[in-house]
Amino acid sequence: MEMKSLKNELATNTYPGRGIVIGKSEDGKYAVTAYFIMGRSENSRNRVFVEDGEGIRTQAFDPSKLTDPSLIIYAPVRVLGNKTIVTNGDQTDTIYELMDKQQTFEQSLRTREFEPDGPNYTPRISGIMHIEKGKFNYAMSILKSNNGNPDACNRYTFAYENPVAGEGHFIHTYMQDGNPLPSFEGEPKWVGIEGDIDSFTNMVWENLNEDNKVSLFVRYIEIETGKYETRIVNKNM
Repeated sequence: MEMKSLKNELATNTYPGRGIVIGKSEDGKYAVTAYFIMGRSENSRNRVFVEDGEGIRTQAFDPSKLTDPSLIIYAPVRVLGNKTIVTNGDQTDTIYELMDKQQTFEQSLRTREFEPDGPNYTPRISGIMHIEKGKFNYAMSILKSNNGNPDACNRYTFAYENPVAGEGHFIHTYMQDGNPLPSFEGEPKWVGIEGDIDSFTNMVWENLNEDNKVSLFVRYIEIETGKYETRIVNKNM
């Protein structure tokens, strides 16, 4: 597999939809994650990220314009002990609740499928970061329709143990813009992780399509201590 430039992956795709990046900083000190949302409709664009405990949630920027909260209002990030969960929907809560009952990441997601938003049948993408005793590993998952057929759900989990400094993986909901929107295909993309939290945040935000980008969350977690820094960028201010 060829390492891709995250900057180029973002800059050359007008509509990757929602995306998760997880990896390790160049200096090897931090576990890194980013989650972004985009929107084409007024309802999807009418959102901001706000902090919620150790995680975040989406909320309507203008509540009077909110028409259907079912697939757009959720907690993308929650923290369960030494685990940070990042997803593109309310499966964050499913993972949190079932892992708290000693089920695995993969077992938790067996209870869920892609989103019921035909004809797109948006994939559910999820990531989990585990930091313990100075060690870091992560996994990513995608639940998607069978090539647009909602009668079958295809489930994929990718696990990354002892990730290499300056490297990460990027998964997103759609291959590109379209009608219907084509689901992500293949493994999460192998990408470079560059810079400190501010330069990384700026790079991601600046290369998301200007018309479609909505919000971005970035977190750098110190692997030795578990302490973290967070950045949130909202187009609606």
